[in-house]
Amino acid sequence: MSLESPLAVVTGASSGIGRELARLCADDVKTLILTADEPDLSDLAIELDRAGVNVEVVKADLGTPPGVQQLLDRVGDRPIDCFMANAGVGLGHAFVEQDLGDIRRVINVNVTGTTMLLHEIARRMRDRGTGRILVTGSIAGLMPGSYQAVYNATKAYLDSLSYAVRNELQGSGVTITCLMPGPTETEFFDRADMQDTPVGQSDSKDDPAMVAREGYAAMKKGQSGVVTGFMNKVQATFAGLIPDTVLARMHRRMAEPEDG
Repeated sequence: MSLESPLAVVTGASSGIGRELARLCADDVKTLILTADEPDLSDLAIELDRAGVNVEVVKADLGTPPGVQQLLDRVGDRPIDCFMANAGVGLGHAFVEQDLGDIRRVINVNVTGTTMLLHEIARRMRDRGTGRILVTGSIAGLMPGSYQAVYNATKAYLDSLSYAVRNELQGSGVTITCLMPGPTETEFFDRADMQDTPVGQSDSKDDPAMVAREGYAAMKKGQSGVVTGFMNKVQATFAGLIPDTVLARMHRRMAEPEDG
């Protein structure tokens, strides 16, 4: 990855995979724009500043047009070399029992906000003739997500969007890489109210630093996508062979609350 004006943008940088992606940027960029909507990013900014990176923090709700514009305004007319679209929220439990406002938020953050940012930043990169984009999708997008239905549907959208736009940008100097992790040891399951599920309580979730490393390396190489973790690779392979009705039943066993 050649950086002529080393600026990177990472969304959802407050914890988990996004935080680790931000750390990986320290060796490659001079300026890093981090955004999140809730927690304070000052500790991470201080850590990266000590590593010689100029860190700019934007507190914005990327599930809203004003929040998206707030981030774009901070970027201004500066060329972006790397854009890591990692912001996302989850939502567990049965679809008909979920609050409609919570459902809208998942769609607004995961789908609408990411699409708006990808549309603008990919266009700027295309016009400039260079750039790397990493979209955090998920292997969840490969299967019907019983008791996590809306989240899985949004990840199916992101996985598909990433590969489609990558194809459209062939020959432009811009690449899009889809990062597709499986269950990862982050705050995701607490925030999605999934602590009472087998997957939420599992001790076999992947390390977010490993997931970020594999995704970042694939982005730098311009690869189309990467599934992280051996068992997730196996699961992704079989997802294309197993009927959706069976996949939905398998997902239910992982994500249904234990109180039933």
